[in-house]
Amino acid sequence: MKEIPASATSYLKTREFTEETVPAGLLKAHKTKEGTWAKINVTEGLLHYRILEPEYEEVLLSSEKYGVVEPTILHDVEPKGKVRFHLEFFRD
Repeated sequence: MKEIPASATSYLKTREFTEETVPAGLLKAHKTKEGTWAKINVTEGLLHYRILEPEYEEVLLSSEKYGVVEPTILHDVEPKGKVRFHLEFFRD
C-alpha cells in the first residue's frame, strides 16, 4: 500500500459509516478519478480492504492502521462485524 503524496491537499471528508450504513458502491470494485487519493480512517472495529490491481493486496484496517486508495486503482471494502469509518479525499 502506497502513501498519499505530501503535495496532496485534503478537500472532502465523508460522514461516518457503519456496517449498516456503508454505501453499496464501496462494497464492490470501484475506483477514484485520476489525481484523487483517499484515506480510509477506521474509528471502531475492523474493515477488510482489498486492492484489486495492479497487484492484489488485502489489508485489515483498524483504528491503528488506515488504508490508502490510489487514483484509478480498483478496490473494495468489507466490514468485519461492527465498524465505524470515514473517508478523506485528497487531490494531488
